[in-house]
Amino acid sequence: MSSFFSIPGAHKKRKRDNDGPASKRPARPRPAKPKAAPKKRVERDEEISGSDSESGLAEDEDVEVSGSESDEDDRDETAAQKRLRLATQYLSRVREEVEATGWDAEQIDKDMIAARLEDDVAESKGKVFRHVASEIDLDSRPTMFRDNTHTVTSVALCSPFIYLVTKDSQLIKYRLQPPPNEQYKQTTRKKPKRQAPPRKRPQRLALVKGRHTKASDRNFKGHVGQILCVAASDDGKYVVTGGDDKRIVVWDSNLKPLKVFTHHRDTVTGLVFRRNSHQMYSCSKDRTIRVWNCDALAFVESLFGHADSALDVDALALERLVSVGARDRTVRLWKVADETQLVFRASSGTGDKKKQIDLGVDPNSLAATGSLDRVAYIDESYFITGSDNGCISLWTLSKKKPLDTIVRAHGLEDPLLPSEASSEEHPSTKVVPPPQPRGITSLRALPYSDLILSGSTDGFIGAYTVPIRVWKFDEKEKKLQSVGILGQPQKEIAIHGIADEISPDEMDISNEDETQDHAGDAGGASAAAVEPYQIKGVVNDIAIISRGKPGNNETFTVVCAVGKEHRLGRWGSDIKGAKNGAVVFELQKRSRK
Repeated sequence: MSSFFSIPGAHKKRKRDNDGPASKRPARPRPAKPKAAPKKRVERDEEISGSDSESGLAEDEDVEVSGSESDEDDRDETAAQKRLRLATQYLSRVREEVEATGWDAEQIDKDMIAARLEDDVAESKGKVFRHVASEIDLDSRPTMFRDNTHTVTSVALCSPFIYLVTKDSQLIKYRLQPPPNEQYKQTTRKKPKRQAPPRKRPQRLALVKGRHTKASDRNFKGHVGQILCVAASDDGKYVVTGGDDKRIVVWDSNLKPLKVFTHHRDTVTGLVFRRNSHQMYSCSKDRTIRVWNCDALAFVESLFGHADSALDVDALALERLVSVGARDRTVRLWKVADETQLVFRASSGTGDKKKQIDLGVDPNSLAATGSLDRVAYIDESYFITGSDNGCISLWTLSKKKPLDTIVRAHGLEDPLLPSEASSEEHPSTKVVPPPQPRGITSLRALPYSDLILSGSTDGFIGAYTVPIRVWKFDEKEKKLQSVGILGQPQKEIAIHGIADEISPDEMDISNEDETQDHAGDAGGASAAAVEPYQIKGVVNDIAIISRGKPGNNETFTVVCAVGKEHRLGRWGSDIKGAKNGAVVFELQKRSRK
């Protein structure tokens, strides 16, 4: 043992080197050669399998060549580069297969990937990305539905449900009917039978009514006065109402009350949910904007700044909201997260007076802006307002003044009779005051699109014109353009000149049981000009949603809250033939020829 440890290492190594024949006895080190061979074989097998997966060749010679080349390349490239190379080869092979079959790969990518990405990016950045105003067919016959209620003051849409509120403290829930092409689907291979006309009237699901006798009961979960506004979250989980009883009531989807807030000190005039969120904003005549969290059923904060009643509020996806302050004639954009606000002041709203007078307009009819009553977001950068002098203005965050203003958007009121303007027995026509513009009572835009709707007391819903008018936002020219009137074939109307007064015969809107075809009365004569459908009453609110996937089968549902009176007062009650209820328009895209 001692001699073994005393032998130097050099002698031991020399002994191993000089031991030629003795090294044959331990045969363990020699299997090094057989081990090297299997190692090469494994590498070669890996190379062969890799070449098969990449090139698909089965011949041994080609496999050896490709294997040796890939081995040299693998030594130089990293794992990330290798993944990139394999992905590039895969995409090139797929592209070759698509081209061989005759498909348009670029079109497929555009439809399936690019379009969705562009829409998502545009919506996240708050940019207008949908141009649908010029593609919609406005010639849609409306359907009116109503219950035994007082004036309908507001409407909210959460597909497929409609929520209406009235001045007699009623909250009513309806279900929209499916589109006509989905109501009667063919389920068998037999010859299709003649189908019944599609159902149009919404179905009433639930009704909740407040109690005025509970005004002194603080524990009563409901309204004790008129309900003036309603809003619904995008997922339909919460419905919120507010009224002149200074209360905000939060309901679940089954109209069961969850919470009552009494933080406002005056009438609650507007409610809106932030998109894809349960954060809610309210405005009131106490000149404040308040922020709420419906998930926690809690009050968050108050926003101060308006010098007069805050009459309307709107919001989109970002944590911002825009509100109007009635007779302080300001529009305020609130950045809730930054705790800042931008103030925009309305102009006179009379347009170019000299030009208007040259066109024959009475100077006394050019009323200046007295109150900003309505506001609606187009996207995160643009919004519109409506005033009591009939002006619709387009605003942007980068300018303090409106980009464009449409004067007398819904025309002038009917002139008074001499007997109505004077108490004399035989009054002169000189005592009749000049007619005044019709105020904007409702305003709504389809979010992130160029479609805008407005309503007034003339019975039309504009896009642009007189009951409900339809407008188009031109993003390039930064202007509002006329599209037409709901219920009338599309037609361009001059918006900067004198709006032609449309005086259709007094007619009621069709109910579901009314006959829809009156062409038999013509008797072979040439068809007369189609008259717009007139909504009798004050259009107090408008709601619009799109149903179906974007494309030719997409439909747009417009619901209008109509009443005999204005939502904030008793004026407008002298409209002949006015009814309390709501009107539904189902708009479809025009077929491309």
